[in-house]
Amino acid sequence: MSEAEKSFRSRAAELNRILNHAAYAYYALDAPELTDAEFDRLLVELQGIEAAHPELIVPESYTQRVGGYVSEQFEPVTHAARMYSIDDAMNLEELDAWLARTDEALGASKTHPVAYTCELKIDGLGIALTYTEGQLVRGATRGDGATGENVTANALTIKDIPRALAPAGLARLRDEGAHLSLEVRGEVYMPKHSFVRLNEDADAAGKQPFANPRNAAAGSLRQKDPKVTAHRDLETFMYAIADEAPLQVDSQWKFLSWLRDCGFSVNTHAARCVSAQEVHDFCKRALEERSELDYDIDGVVVKVDSFAYQEELGFTSRAPRWAIAFKFPPEEKQTVLREIRIQVGRTGVLTPVAEFDPVVVAGSTIARATLHNIDEVHRKNVREGDTIIVHKAGDVIPEVVRPVLEKRPLNSKPFMMPTVCPSCGSPVVKEEGEVAYRCVSIDCPAQATERLIHWGSRKAMDIDGLGEELVNKLVANGILSDVADFYDKLTVSDIAELPTGRFYETDTDGHLSGDPIPTGLTIAEKIMTQIQESKTRGLARVLFGIGIRHVGANMAALLAQYFHSIQELQLATEEQMAAISGVGPKMAKSIKEFFLIPENIAVLERLRVAGVVMEEADATSDKPQTLSGLTFVLTGTLEHYTRDEAGALLKERGAKVSGSVSKKTSFVVAGEAAGSKLTKAVSLGVPVLSEADLERILETGEVPAV
Repeated sequence: MSEAEKSFRSRAAELNRILNHAAYAYYALDAPELTDAEFDRLLVELQGIEAAHPELIVPESYTQRVGGYVSEQFEPVTHAARMYSIDDAMNLEELDAWLARTDEALGASKTHPVAYTCELKIDGLGIALTYTEGQLVRGATRGDGATGENVTANALTIKDIPRALAPAGLARLRDEGAHLSLEVRGEVYMPKHSFVRLNEDADAAGKQPFANPRNAAAGSLRQKDPKVTAHRDLETFMYAIADEAPLQVDSQWKFLSWLRDCGFSVNTHAARCVSAQEVHDFCKRALEERSELDYDIDGVVVKVDSFAYQEELGFTSRAPRWAIAFKFPPEEKQTVLREIRIQVGRTGVLTPVAEFDPVVVAGSTIARATLHNIDEVHRKNVREGDTIIVHKAGDVIPEVVRPVLEKRPLNSKPFMMPTVCPSCGSPVVKEEGEVAYRCVSIDCPAQATERLIHWGSRKAMDIDGLGEELVNKLVANGILSDVADFYDKLTVSDIAELPTGRFYETDTDGHLSGDPIPTGLTIAEKIMTQIQESKTRGLARVLFGIGIRHVGANMAALLAQYFHSIQELQLATEEQMAAISGVGPKMAKSIKEFFLIPENIAVLERLRVAGVVMEEADATSDKPQTLSGLTFVLTGTLEHYTRDEAGALLKERGAKVSGSVSKKTSFVVAGEAAGSKLTKAVSLGVPVLSEADLERILETGEVPAV
């Protein structure tokens, strides 16, 4: 064997090792170690070596397998037909070469062109949904292509997955099709706005953030507890089927229409193209508009439209010959990291933030990006003074990718977390088992400002107009120090007299001059009206707004169901709290500790005196509380109520309404197309009521004998 042959063999083995490890980190651990661009570059290099030296192709080569792994955490599922990967075109030249080969193979001509369907390539997690006689019976991940993971319980929590195929879709099946099992395929993704909130919550709690929306979606779909998945705001786009034989359609374009008739979410950004130029134009529009979408895409999938042509072209060992993915080039920019600044959050978590020279990425200028925690700083090996690569995770969140080590200053030093809080000088601690460092002072001004901003946020007291800039100015002027100040201290004139930062005029050189314009009476009165209206938001929003550690919006709502007033929660023992499904000892301890701090009790008392409602509406209902102590679960579609309306009416009579069925559930109210909750209720022996039974309960306040 020559030295050159040894070199190629060694490089192929090294590339396979890197790619397989990276795929395991990406698919199985949801913790990518390579960027998509780096992964694709290495894969293309391996494909080039194997094309020139076919003797190096071995069954375990990454080029011979479909990406993905099957976890032992879930029951394995064998797909109805293999779920393939799609080959990539890294530029328009490669895309054109594929189009030319495909046209030639199918005998295309100017008078008989081959049609292609172009669809956005969603950067999510592949899913296969099985419907038997029109009813959803299973959801599975792609896994290794042949075998996936059974995630049915989690898939059922995704709101846009239909539990049953709509009649319009069933009508377009061949006669035998309605009685067969159909495996419909697509992508689960997390919207960008949900990804932002998820990582903000992770930062606030001192937890490790997700790297991108794709990994957030994968981590959310593959949770052991479906309740976690339900709170992650996942969505889907469907675009394929394991076997098109039962369909009365003969092309991808018509198939997308059938999916819509069935009730699936289908991406509206798609086009049927009959020339290379039309395909180019679609790819160009997608690249230009990707930053405007609320979901992450990394390219365009081009498919031969005709199912007959698809069958004629067939498959390679890992991909269909009738489809290709045009991959977008990554938009990464170099800049200089000037400072790693520490930001103190409302729970005292110290977050390192990279401040760098402004640079335009994905259509907007960015100059800072969170580094999340010290472990992330060390993992990325970034230092002040480094030239760094930055991009936007999910085209929305600025992110430091890596340093350019060859440009690192000789005098650079690794970053270390401070031992005292940069805001108040109090000691900083790191609890065992956590990655976060925290300021321990309850008087920390930075925490106070963040708590004030959080109190007015959408999921808390929802005070429109009370933004970060206004709160910062009110704090800087000594007007606000805690949330009770909004109600017993803040006045219209306090807000009206604040400077906006705008100026009256510019001088001859174009410089701003003159006095700052005050906020004004009209805006101030609107904000004060919003503050007054926020008093009636109820206990759940108060619990979330006051910032008890570990208590998010969903947990606050759960606590408000069990403890109808702030006084009840304050008097509850840790054991009583921990007994609630989803709370647990750690959270119960955190809640109890909050109520042991005199300063917190003083603020709550001032809120009460100011008229802030700190109890749930059903606790003050004038209706007899005949359903007190009973827990109801609502499932399926009700004819005369929405589930929220029915739940509110039950709560008025003292009932608790839960989103999950357990042995402690008193009754399940089942409407049309009731799904897994009804099945579980029957298996546990929980009494099941009809909508007529529900109406009698709401009318009389009495439950039927069962």
